Amino acid sequence: MDVRELDSPPDVNRADCPSRLVLEHVTSRWGVLVLAALLEHAYRFSELRRRVGGVSEKMLAQTLQTLERDGFIHRDAKPVIPPRVDYSLTPLGREAAEQVWALTRWVEGTLDAVFDARAAYDGAREAQRV
Repeated sequence: MDVRELDSPPDVNRADCPSRLVLEHVTSRWGVLVLAALLEHAYRFSELRRRVGGVSEKMLAQTLQTLERDGFIHRDAKPVIPPRVDYSLTPLGREAAEQVWALTRWVEGTLDAVFDARAAYDGAREAQRV
């Protein structure tokens, strides 16, 4: 679907807006980490899997395919033996990666405040039960 085919401008708050699916791809658990890793440089599949700790081979392959389809990642398959495939960001992917990387850094920087809020919340809930 082309944005020009929509009856109204994109609005992520509308249930039928296609931007929701793109947002889901970019902000998914593995999408964020793959985009952030590729900000550093291009990676081969196995290197990227090591860089993004905890991702299964299947999930990484699915994430890369989804992000490639959306135009965020370039897959460069070199015709050599053994086969070599490198993954890098497209210009659109670099823009998205910079946005999610900023959010990632913000989350890392606010962990203490989040943990304090959780402790206060849990303490208040516990006091209500007594």
